[in-house]
Amino acid sequence: MSLSQLARALADGTRSARSTVQATLASCERANPRLAAFQALAATDALACAERLDAALAAGAEPGPLAGVPFATKANLCIAERETNCGSALLAGYRPPYTATAVERLVAAGAIPIGTTNMDEFGMGSSGENTCYGIARNPWDLGRTPGGSSSGSAVSVAAGLVPFALGSDTGGSVRQPAALSGVFGLKPSYGAVSRYGLVAFASSLDVVGVLAAEATDLATLLAVLAGPDPLDATTVRIEGPGNEADRELDGLVVGVARETFGPGLDPRVEARTNEALAALERAGCVLREVSLPLAGQAVPIYYVIATGEASSNLARYDGVRYGRRVQGDDPSLDAMFEATRAAGFGDEVKRRILLGTYVLSAGYAQHWYTKALRARRRLVHEFDAAFREVDVLLGPTTPTPAFHLGERVDDPLAMYACDHLTVPASLAGLPAVSAPVGTVDDPAGGATLPVGLQWVGPRGSDARLCALVAAADRLGAPFTSALAPEVSA
Repeated sequence: MSLSQLARALADGTRSARSTVQATLASCERANPRLAAFQALAATDALACAERLDAALAAGAEPGPLAGVPFATKANLCIAERETNCGSALLAGYRPPYTATAVERLVAAGAIPIGTTNMDEFGMGSSGENTCYGIARNPWDLGRTPGGSSSGSAVSVAAGLVPFALGSDTGGSVRQPAALSGVFGLKPSYGAVSRYGLVAFASSLDVVGVLAAEATDLATLLAVLAGPDPLDATTVRIEGPGNEADRELDGLVVGVARETFGPGLDPRVEARTNEALAALERAGCVLREVSLPLAGQAVPIYYVIATGEASSNLARYDGVRYGRRVQGDDPSLDAMFEATRAAGFGDEVKRRILLGTYVLSAGYAQHWYTKALRARRRLVHEFDAAFREVDVLLGPTTPTPAFHLGERVDDPLAMYACDHLTVPASLAGLPAVSAPVGTVDDPAGGATLPVGLQWVGPRGSDARLCALVAAADRLGAPFTSALAPEVSA
């Protein structure tokens, strides 16, 4: 059942919030041993919240737009007194005293958080394997990655356990798992949704995003989540959805960047992308080739900036104020810092801290970090120039379908390359959506795997972008999505 259908059933009394939450929890408990989507389910809190909502509705209260709808949250979004560990041993047992603004806004609209999902440690990874809390598995093929770092959130939606889940996107961590798991993933414009209560990875890139089962759900969720927040000075007000003409595909000028069809793109993904572009052209869209030369350099630009910011942000985890503390070989503070960070951080986090410390260090910051910031600004200008010619940019979300777990763990550069189609929009702070565009077959036999198409719009055009994705979804094939066979079997 879609979010909108479920909300209507709850609002008109066809279903109660308690029965809905009970059924959701039961489904999650059955599926989680196989899928590892959730770190923990908050059954007691969720049922208590549902009972309060049912009582309020019975007393005549107006239902919110998401009244009684269960949802999942990524493990780097704070909920007061619930463990928020970011997939890291260093934060095991940490319970924040406050709740993230994004979660609070959903709860105020009537939604009920039912559990915390698995993720790559501190959001650093593209496969969900950089975690000490269990590796989430792709419901289309349990031997493959669902994508990362919002791996558990993607699985919880793709498996039909919840209608939507919150994730975070720094360089593609919502869109990439959305594509590999066959669901819709929205990365809002930077500043459109408050980051208050989102544990920081790279502060100039992090955004709170959503994964949903239906295209029409994205606009509903965006309307609840977006808007200025006095607790986050980077938040801004974005445009509304506009008039009906702004939601029509006929006459829409679609830009196709030639750089997105470069080396490394799987021919099967390219074929599905071209089919989707052809369908849009038949619907009245005008296709126009554009060029984003610096998009080809987005991965090195991103990893200089993101690791530099990560090195700074993660310096606070030293055993003094947050999470785990490990005593060193001697009673000094330095020994405790070293022992705590060595035991608490995983290999990928250590790798990125080392890279970030290097690019920010004296004598190297000008050569690396400052140059990366200049290149980022040039990339923003390239996007600005492209959007003077086109309304949206379209291309594949990921270069390949879901790959096998373990396949790239020992090759960090190959793992980083998974995000080379998503990081340009992140560097520019633009809204982007990954939408399912059919499936491909594994040539080795067995698996049928989903493919995602990435929509990118001008900054602040989030609502219109969601409306256009929904309009394309109404066209039917190849804009189709379905539950994974593993789940529906």
